[in-house]
Amino acid sequence: MRILGIHGVGNFRAAPSPDQAAAQLADIWASALSHSGPHEPRHAHDSREEVAVAYYADLLRRQGSQGPGNLDALDDFERDLVALWLDASGLPEATAAGRATAPLRQALAGLAKTRGLGRPATEWFVAICFREVGAYLRGPARQQVRSRVANALAVHRPTTVIAHSLGSIVAYETLWEHPELSVELLVTLGSPLALPHAVFPRLQPAPVDEKGQRPPGVACWVNLADPGDLVAIPPRGVQRCFNGVQEPRNQPIHAFDFHKAANYLASSQLRTLLQKYA
Repeated sequence: MRILGIHGVGNFRAAPSPDQAAAQLADIWASALSHSGPHEPRHAHDSREEVAVAYYADLLRRQGSQGPGNLDALDDFERDLVALWLDASGLPEATAAGRATAPLRQALAGLAKTRGLGRPATEWFVAICFREVGAYLRGPARQQVRSRVANALAVHRPTTVIAHSLGSIVAYETLWEHPELSVELLVTLGSPLALPHAVFPRLQPAPVDEKGQRPPGVACWVNLADPGDLVAIPPRGVQRCFNGVQEPRNQPIHAFDFHKAANYLASSQLRTLLQKYA
């Protein structure tokens, strides 16, 4: 099985080149998929050469005076995306969200408390996530990212594409743009594709009659989402909003790090799925 991973947010690497960054991530993904640590022996049936990753985080990098993990670094568009996401979370604390940084922090504090998460880590993740999502959804980066991912698909010719988080949006749009790049299996992990207002209506191609479709070159699309994953909302939304998607029930991935790519990659659900299509 030839696997191409498409990473999500927070994966910028200060590597000398995008190819070297992609190779670093491929090692991490291969280790997670083999259910071993980076210094542990791999299972006999695994091969690191079977796993590649399309790297694009450098294309979403925005220079600024403040770090990318700081809420104050978000602009109005990015804060609006956060507010829409909080509203879709269904938590009453989210109603305080808006453009002002203080109400946004209050809403995130309520969210962190309700879900038993650390407040600083929650703020950092939200700032990173929506800065990159915002960078992708507007401006020239969107086409640049899709072009690079399309090139990786053409070079590696994977039978399976595994796309995590923001990478699921990238994969969906790239595969629609290039139907000639067919894959047997598309697996989306912790996907925000169905996020109302913020993501779903902004997709390219746009949904028709409030429904998206499986990309024409994809034979099978399976979506995996931990019930507690704050990015994959609304729950079971991908299956409801897109035709041609399988979404198994009861998919707990991890008690706390429910959006982390490594935990999805090492999950029994994904292992069973890959064995089925091996």
